[in-house]
Amino acid sequence: MAPRKNFRNQAKKEVKPAAVVNKNGVKAEATVAASGGGFSGTKIFTWFMVLALLGVWSSVAVVWFDLVDYDNVIERAKEFRFNFSEVLQGKLSAYDADGDGDFDVEDAKVLLGLKERPVSVLLREAKEESAVKEPDAVPPPDDDVDGSQNTDVESEIQAAVPLPPISDDFIPDDSRDEATHPYEDENNAIDTKGELVEKAQPQQTVEESKQYNDQPGSLETKETVQLRYNAEAESVPEPEADVEPEVESVPELKENAEDQPKDKLQEKPKKKKPKLLNKFEKTIKMEIDAAEKLRKKGKVEEAVRAFETLVLQYPQSPRCRYGKALAEDGLAEKMLSNDMLQKAIGTYKEASELPNATPDLIKATLKKRAERQQFLGRMRGALATLEKLVQIFPEDVALKNDLGVAHLLIGDNKGAKRIYEEVLATAPSDGFAKVHYGFILKSENKIAESIPFLRDGLESGHPGTDDGRFYFHLGDALQRMGDDSAYKWYERGHLRGHFASVWQRSLYNVDGLKAQPWWTPKDTGYMDLVKTLERNWRIIRDEAQSVMDKTTGLFVPEEENLREKGEWGQFTLWQQGKKAGEACRSVPKTCGLLERYPEATGCKRGQIKFSVMQPGTHVWPHTGPTNCRLRMHLGLVIPKTGCKIRCTNDTRAWEEGKVLIFDDSFEHEVWQDADSYRLIFIVDVWHPELTQYQRQTLSSI
Repeated sequence: MAPRKNFRNQAKKEVKPAAVVNKNGVKAEATVAASGGGFSGTKIFTWFMVLALLGVWSSVAVVWFDLVDYDNVIERAKEFRFNFSEVLQGKLSAYDADGDGDFDVEDAKVLLGLKERPVSVLLREAKEESAVKEPDAVPPPDDDVDGSQNTDVESEIQAAVPLPPISDDFIPDDSRDEATHPYEDENNAIDTKGELVEKAQPQQTVEESKQYNDQPGSLETKETVQLRYNAEAESVPEPEADVEPEVESVPELKENAEDQPKDKLQEKPKKKKPKLLNKFEKTIKMEIDAAEKLRKKGKVEEAVRAFETLVLQYPQSPRCRYGKALAEDGLAEKMLSNDMLQKAIGTYKEASELPNATPDLIKATLKKRAERQQFLGRMRGALATLEKLVQIFPEDVALKNDLGVAHLLIGDNKGAKRIYEEVLATAPSDGFAKVHYGFILKSENKIAESIPFLRDGLESGHPGTDDGRFYFHLGDALQRMGDDSAYKWYERGHLRGHFASVWQRSLYNVDGLKAQPWWTPKDTGYMDLVKTLERNWRIIRDEAQSVMDKTTGLFVPEEENLREKGEWGQFTLWQQGKKAGEACRSVPKTCGLLERYPEATGCKRGQIKFSVMQPGTHVWPHTGPTNCRLRMHLGLVIPKTGCKIRCTNDTRAWEEGKVLIFDDSFEHEVWQDADSYRLIFIVDVWHPELTQYQRQTLSSI
């Protein structure tokens, strides 16, 4: 307190300069005039400056209860970027930190970091900031309300319905029980490129993995649900008015595309974001924004309540209803609840049927509804929704393409073919329609006709075409036509990340598993199973021969269109980890031998079956659908010459009573040029590196 007292006394009594020691130990001189003394112009100006600064900073001095260190104050002022010309002019509103309308000691405390800003001020500023701009630290997963640009998410109106899961028929395999339609609903995750990759699963109990199964058609695991939701979130619209977003670029495919890196991209023209607000809704935009902000920040329960309130206040607002559906959708994801997702599907429908809904909102809402119906396995409901969309927007080619996929998902290849023919009649260069039409032709065994559609569609680089299935089938068609360029397309598919290699072209994969075409019993770790098969091969052979009589109907022809020529019959005992009907009654000893080997009988991605091949048979080069299994061949009846199997570039022959083991996700081919039939016993087993949890939770094939 002494320095302040001395300073004040000096100002009243002394004429000559007096040294004052500030709190930093620095001497400062102040010259003042004695009472009654004269004043020069310089002194008047000096007094003016001192008094002005003293009036402003006296509050700061009070904070310290000590002498004001002007050097330190000036440095702090610079830190806070004070404008001293404004200070001198009394323009202090910019520094009103506590919101009371003036600049005083409380403001100084806040600016110097000695006190927190009042909550009321923070809320006011947040509201003002939101009215101008509403930034988010994380790109929102769904639609934005106010019409500003968001380049991280492609508009849902531009995006096609996510490609359906890869069916078993889509990747040929020597199994009679594989799917007969190109698009069969599978509970698997698929990313935005159409690639399906099953990552190694975290350790979880079986009970935890079933928490989402509260309705038929639900997925098996939390991880699978999250993958699907993550993939589908990328096609959610961000409805920001009057701003053109960047459209996601697609890989460039040209004549030399196989030499281009995977990340080579080609920009597409920018398109406008959808307009989701009608005239009335623009007047309540602030309220919609507030509810939408909760949803985008992941506060889905609060968002649902906020939108429910808005729906009660504005029951005829399509945008409020759409926001409620999106929030319910997000809550379903968080809860892993099909019931909640079904509620969202109903709300989407309500929003689309309200009067004064903008065309863009109707389109976005019904597309979301169709996607979620497909997610729940309600394929026919999704088909009906998409048919309604096409009726409302008959000129929208993308919607017709989506409708074609919906027909494929229910196995209606003829309906899909009709749709794609209509699309190509009006848009002959549409790559999406071309690859799907080409696939349908190939499924009809019109191999030569399918090639130009598959090739042109892939080369277009259009969204939805860069899919491993189309590379697979184009290469397969070229192989069957004797065209060696097939391997260029396989290589291109590998470079795009669809295939593990040119040889290993399976699409239902778990990353990181050991990959080699041929295996030894020791490699697999299933030595006991191999020894059991080899020791009892005659028992197995005799039971197989006892049911080979065609009149029994137990052996049926191979139905996967894998044969170039000849006859190939199969008799299945286990399929997808379950016994095939009453088949084991005919071969009880064989089935009894296998009962204690769950690596085989519990292999949900494989089969156990007899295979008989007649002379003059050739099986096209093909690959199995997954890297999650290994295939054992036990020789039962093997002619001395003329029977061989190639896996990659290594060709081998069977021996009676011996087991051959190979990974059928690698390309393999079979010849039977002997004079009599060849009979083998096929036993699929889990890949030995799969964990017990993965074996329990991986989907069936």
